[in-house]
Amino acid sequence: MSIKIRKASSDDTDFLAQMILQSSRAGKPIGVFDLIFKDSDKDTLTNIKSLVITKAKNNCHFNNFLIAEIDGEKVGTLCSYEPRIATRETFFEALKEIGCEKESQDYLEILNQCDFKLNNRTLIFDFMEELEGFSDVGILKDLMIKSLLTARLKGYRIAQTIVEIGSLEALLFYKKLGFKEVSEIECDLYREKFGRPGLVLLAIEF
Repeated sequence: MSIKIRKASSDDTDFLAQMILQSSRAGKPIGVFDLIFKDSDKDTLTNIKSLVITKAKNNCHFNNFLIAEIDGEKVGTLCSYEPRIATRETFFEALKEIGCEKESQDYLEILNQCDFKLNNRTLIFDFMEELEGFSDVGILKDLMIKSLLTARLKGYRIAQTIVEIGSLEALLFYKKLGFKEVSEIECDLYREKFGRPGLVLLAIEF
């Protein structure tokens, strides 16, 4: 079974939105995007689809993604972005672009309370997801290897990612790849909204 890794395009919007939503929920009833769009007249998935193709190059933009395919079927994603480009302000610009003028107060509070103040000279990995039934094929490992190679060619030597406290499977996977825990933030509001204690920052030097 051969895995093909390629850059995402705007044609992949539906699949990317599905993976972003799946990743953000991570087995929870709701995720951060449900919180952001709770007052929207459109459903969460529709709003994420719009975020993927905004002019503002937010962290969810399709340009930031790699897609894994097996026999022509899309089976996984990995997002990598530069925090100096895909900033918090850029994300808010993208929200306004799709008609979400008013940010969720709960979301803003979580941002402020769970802020790791990421180094702008690192690369951030996010939305590493695969379809159910493909977990033993090596999709995520191949996506990560390709992403780290591309990052090195761009001059990066450190990459970071953020995982929920208690997400043991995700933590174990990242640690097997060589990531190490850097910092941890426990947040009462995060626990209240999502039932998870907070977030863990991991990093890898390559």
